[in-house]
Order: sequence, then structure tokens, then C-alpha cells
Amino acid sequence: MEGTVQHMMYGFGDDPNPLPETVTLIEDIVVEYVTDMVHKAQDVASKRGKLLTEDFLFLIRKDLPKLNRCTELLSMNEELKQARKAFEVDEEKLASVD
Repeated sequence: MEGTVQHMMYGFGDDPNPLPETVTLIEDIVVEYVTDMVHKAQDVASKRGKLLTEDFLFLIRKDLPKLNRCTELLSMNEELKQARKAFEVDEEKLASVD
């Protein structure tokens, strides 16, 4: 995951080759944050017994920039799924014509 963190840091304006200690620190912070969010989402979902995307959205509902970005990414993901599905159907039709 270090390479990914390093690329993200560069994308946000850091040096192309940051210190390994800095990359490790950022990676630790990210892992801690994600782990904490998953545990909180599990607590929210415990009554239902199933962890859903909406549980994470519920946790970030007061942080509007994060909520808007997550909603945007989920919407784009759904659009991509639909586009892939349409492409697969077209591809199957072409194969059956030949």
C-alpha cells in the first residue's frame, strides 16, 4: 500500500519521492481511520446484522464535503456498472450474429 500512499501524497502536492517515514506515518493514519470507520459502521449495522454502504454514509452525514464526494463516487460507480452491462449485452449480440 506504500506505493499507493506515495502516489496520493504526490497528487496532493507532496514531493514525488517523500521520506519513507512520512509514507509510513500517513499509511498508519489512513489504516487507523478506515479501521475506526468500519468498527463504527458495524456498530450502526449491528441491529440489522448486515453492513451496508448507507451505514458509512450515515457516519459521515455531518461532513458535507465527504458525504457529497462519496455520493458522487457511488453514482459514478453505478453509471459504470450500467455501461459495462450494456456493453456486455452488445458484445453477446455481436457474437451470436457471427
